[in-house]
Amino acid sequence: MALMKTSNPALGEDTFRNLSGARYGGVIDETTRMSLNGTVNKTGILLLCAIATAAWTWHLFLPEQDMSTVAPLMLVGGIGGFIVAMVTVFKKEWSPVTAPIYALLEGLVLGGLSALLNLRYPGIAMQAVALTFGTLFVLLLAYRSGLIQVTAKFRLGVIAATGGIMVFYLLQMLLGFFGVHFVSINGSGPIGIGFSLIVVAVAALNLVLDFDFIERGVQYGAPKYMEWYGAFGIMVTLVWLYLEILILLSKMRSRN
Repeated sequence: MALMKTSNPALGEDTFRNLSGARYGGVIDETTRMSLNGTVNKTGILLLCAIATAAWTWHLFLPEQDMSTVAPLMLVGGIGGFIVAMVTVFKKEWSPVTAPIYALLEGLVLGGLSALLNLRYPGIAMQAVALTFGTLFVLLLAYRSGLIQVTAKFRLGVIAATGGIMVFYLLQMLLGFFGVHFVSINGSGPIGIGFSLIVVAVAALNLVLDFDFIERGVQYGAPKYMEWYGAFGIMVTLVWLYLEILILLSKMRSRN
């Protein structure tokens, strides 16, 4: 298992290999290489971008509380975000531009969906936000303190679990076109909530792999633009984690 492996598609095994300016025995100018502080700052910028457009779609939805007012924006955000994410993965040097665009587009989706669910379950959006950032900071603290060690077995387990979840989601989407639905898993019963808890846990553990991956990128002297790419990778995981927490909370609230 390669040291740089991660299940986040944005932060793959070969991301920092053969990049111009990467340190493989050479001398690096500190001002042109990736830094941890720079990556943290750029992650903050991406979060602000996502929050800005999420707040916009949220407020567009509130007056009439009609989904049709934000549905087109959510569609643009979903499709556009996927396309921009793929471009960023294959053109990492474009990430200083594409990463903020991705965050802005994803905010359109998150804001609309959060507003809709918050209308049905008041307060659920803020609960999901608090749990997402709480999870981020707790795992970052655990990683930095050495409480969580990213070993080969840990990495393999998270990668396998993430891959399994993605395959299941794809299968579920395809079977849905033929009228086959997984009612128990998508419902608010014990099986549905249990499944969501597992998915949330796996999504959260992907953050640990992302932290480790970015730290190695800093150590290897990756180019400066990789700070944006590292921040983009964190955003991909945070978006997934937030959506899964939102789904979990909605299942739990629907039981009341």
